[in-house]
Amino acid sequence: MTTTTDPRALNSFGEFYPFYLTEHSNVNCRRLHFVGSSLSLVCLALAVVQLQPLWLLAGLLCGYGFAWIGHFGFEKNKPASFKRPLYSFMGDWAMYRDIWLGRVKLW
Repeated sequence: MTTTTDPRALNSFGEFYPFYLTEHSNVNCRRLHFVGSSLSLVCLALAVVQLQPLWLLAGLLCGYGFAWIGHFGFEKNKPASFKRPLYSFMGDWAMYRDIWLGRVKLW
């Protein structure tokens, strides 16, 4: 699904998040985001426990790699992180939370 909204025109995260969710309408894209975010948290924990900062790089690669595969392979759109990186990062974690709370579906 592609939209014509330019995310740079959205002035708050409250305006951005509904747009963000429309950019993740494909369930496979959301699943890949969920897996990538979960792996990123594992990498963060490993970085702290092992005192090895390279795990942080692995976490970024997992998070963005899975997400971008979801966008280019399933959603057929460009990730919002290209135009609104901070809001997109926040949106990913808000969607992750909402998946856990059952507000956003993976099935």
